[in-house]
Amino acid sequence: MKKLLPCILLILLLPGCSWDNEETLYPGPGECDTTDVSFSRDIISILSGNCYVCHSNLNAPSFGNGIRLEDYQDVVALSERITGSINHETGYSPMPKGRSKLDACTILKFEAWVADGSPGN
Repeated sequence: MKKLLPCILLILLLPGCSWDNEETLYPGPGECDTTDVSFSRDIISILSGNCYVCHSNLNAPSFGNGIRLEDYQDVVALSERITGSINHETGYSPMPKGRSKLDACTILKFEAWVADGSPGN
């Protein structure tokens, strides 16, 4: 019996001594797909969800310092400024104002769209 008790304790306690990889236990949201970013599908969604409260054609004069982001031509013309703002770079007003920085995937999608020549698709 004296030899059996340590064996039973070892069998009961050993399963609790495991090592798990955090990435395996808590996988991230997945890879960020920045291929074929579309203005109509991706960029408008980013802007409407994060910018139009102040920068829609209706609100821009009152809340958005006159900066309108609803029209393709306006977004293309301001793409460098938008990129600096959403990355919270020095010399640019951090956007969205009063909120935390956009998630990395959202920023990567906007940057990929600009790098691809800002297609109007």
